[in-house]
Amino acid sequence: MDRRHFLRTSSAATIGGFTVQGFSSPLMQALWKSRSAEDRVLVIVQLYGGNDGLNTVIPLDQYGVLATKRPYVLIPQVQVLPLAGLGGTGLHPAMTGFQDLWQDGKLAIVQGVGYPEPNYSHFRATDIYETGANADQLLNSGWTGRYLNYEYPNYPAGYPNDDMPDPLAIRVGGAVGPGLQFQGVSMGVSINNTSDPLNLAGNIYQDPVTAACSGGKLDFVRQVQRQTDLYGDVIEAAATSGCNQSTLYPTGNEPGAELAQALKIVAQLICGGLKTKIYWVSTGGFDTHAQQVQQDDHSIGTHADLLKGLSDAIHAFQDDLNLLGLEDRVMGMTFSEFGRRIVDNASLGTDHGSAQPMFLFGSKVIPGMLGTNPAIPASATYQTNLAMQYDFRSVYASVLKDWFCLEQADIDSVLLNTYQPLALIDPAGCLGSDVHEVNQRAGSDLMSAYPNPFTERTTLSYVSNGGRVLIQVFNEQGQLLQTVMNQPMPAGSYRADVDLGDLPAGVYYARMQNEGSQQVRNLLKVR
Repeated sequence: MDRRHFLRTSSAATIGGFTVQGFSSPLMQALWKSRSAEDRVLVIVQLYGGNDGLNTVIPLDQYGVLATKRPYVLIPQVQVLPLAGLGGTGLHPAMTGFQDLWQDGKLAIVQGVGYPEPNYSHFRATDIYETGANADQLLNSGWTGRYLNYEYPNYPAGYPNDDMPDPLAIRVGGAVGPGLQFQGVSMGVSINNTSDPLNLAGNIYQDPVTAACSGGKLDFVRQVQRQTDLYGDVIEAAATSGCNQSTLYPTGNEPGAELAQALKIVAQLICGGLKTKIYWVSTGGFDTHAQQVQQDDHSIGTHADLLKGLSDAIHAFQDDLNLLGLEDRVMGMTFSEFGRRIVDNASLGTDHGSAQPMFLFGSKVIPGMLGTNPAIPASATYQTNLAMQYDFRSVYASVLKDWFCLEQADIDSVLLNTYQPLALIDPAGCLGSDVHEVNQRAGSDLMSAYPNPFTERTTLSYVSNGGRVLIQVFNEQGQLLQTVMNQPMPAGSYRADVDLGDLPAGVYYARMQNEGSQQVRNLLKVR
């Protein structure tokens, strides 16, 4: 087994209990900023509500049958925006920004994205897309959370540090959701702006932690706040560069102004030198059961405003990256929790459906449309859904393989199964393993497992800082399988034997908690 594979299978995530180190020297900051030019960034744009794909990417070659199935919402054929070199397919007339990106070779469309046995609940479907779960599977880690745990296995113990002084991920304009979590650990931070209004360091740490029952909890809260303060400082410092250059961002009451502001912050922080790998932004309102269009003009209305805002904001963001000389480092993707039904309803809207188009944007995407226009059956009823062409996790696999340069075994570990990558991203220029190896060593190592992988049993080596030590083993669904230890332990180094011989082969998690310190290790059981 090579070292990289062993590090993957014994990787860790942590929560709390980190030893906060000071900020790196000006020289180290300069070195990191020069290295950050090599790092790749993913920007995820989430469309809450379930976007109507048939009125977004319009199958003109199916227009005749669509006219009979969608009389209340269908866009007039003459107003559909053509896509150069792609006959029979066009965009909603409000999406001129995406039409420009297509013309510039910076837009890829993936048709018919979905998964088997689709769920039509907003909450459950969102959870499936964020975690990469099967329809009948509950996961308590997100696909990007698992990727970040693979890349930074000790986080957040010992973070920030000289190797990684910046947040691993930043959620702009919302809470850190399941997609950016790993086994209950938030692998990113949430911001609404680039100021640092908390700045509580130095005034909540005056009283010493006592040995009372609340002492460990108080220490944990203080350490989380201390880390938040440090990340707030680096975010504010990065934003002071005032990097934004594009004049195309929607503002004021224009559609997409809020999304544009979030993307403007993302561009500013990337330009400011943050090494953050994933940014997550969102926009809502896509649950268009009624009044999706204006009755007298289907090219305008709620959905038109949503698509115009999305298209204009992303177009401006891409223009900003180009002006800043950053676009070769940054790639973005959109997703919604589901699409809409083929047949519209009498309320000038559409109801929850299955497959949807996804967009990838950036100078390194392979431009064009992957897949074919959806086939619209002449016999389609209100219950008829669009057929799935590509599993959404194949899109994720493509990002992990050709953007973040993971090997297939590592992709399988992140996605918890094997999904075929698609030809969506130019794979040229993938980084070597040097940055990955540095990330693997960063942070505080509180617990390790050997052997790992194993067939029957493994030994957990751990460090106690004094106080109660709790060690538990969970499966991939987050179910507690075994409590290995739950008792006070003096400060020192220890070992605990874990017997999983009666369990099937697969990935498990060992979790250690020692007062305010916590850490999670992947355990790989093989036959």
